[in-house]
Amino acid sequence: MWRDEPDVDRTKVPSRIRPARLLGVLLALTFLYLIANFVDVWVASGSSSDADASAAIVLGAAQYNGEPSPVLQGRLDLAAELYDSKRVEFVVVTGGSQAGDVTTEAKASYDYLRLVADIPDEQLKLEVQGTSTYESLAAASRFLGQSGLTDVLLVTDPYHARRSELVAREVGLQADAVITNADSSFSRLIRESGAVAAGRIIGFRRLERLQ
Repeated sequence: MWRDEPDVDRTKVPSRIRPARLLGVLLALTFLYLIANFVDVWVASGSSSDADASAAIVLGAAQYNGEPSPVLQGRLDLAAELYDSKRVEFVVVTGGSQAGDVTTEAKASYDYLRLVADIPDEQLKLEVQGTSTYESLAAASRFLGQSGLTDVLLVTDPYHARRSELVAREVGLQADAVITNADSSFSRLIRESGAVAAGRIIGFRRLERLQ
């Protein structure tokens, strides 16, 4: 005698997700995440803060035997404008030295702002150890924090705006970027988007150690 099989409510039986389909979903989500970060970096590259703050932090760039490179000079001129218009009380210049350098990026920046922009010595602060955005901002955060200061304007180039803001916030600064009029190439935007995407997942401190 044949026994009837019990009725099964198939709506309650979980369907198996094929590995290929799962992989496709993960790839699609990863692609969308990267696109979202690219758009964020691109939008930030066209937006400059009009806020005031206690200090402007100039992110370092190349210098040649004490002479700021055109990129660094553009950032320094913008920082001088912020100071002259009284949007900031003082300026922090950052950046250490590379192999073969006779001075640091910060010292070259300091000399330029003192001699060319005529900013008083007491209104300038130097961070001379950092060799990356994270190191410079972490060091600046520490000595600004000793005076109870956390609100800053980050002076940098357009493509670098979003990452510098996120790094600054990770190290305890209330930061907005003020950008120069330098061009941002597509390749730089792509590279920054990758760094921002990774930093948001694992943290920029950990990302710094992996590089």
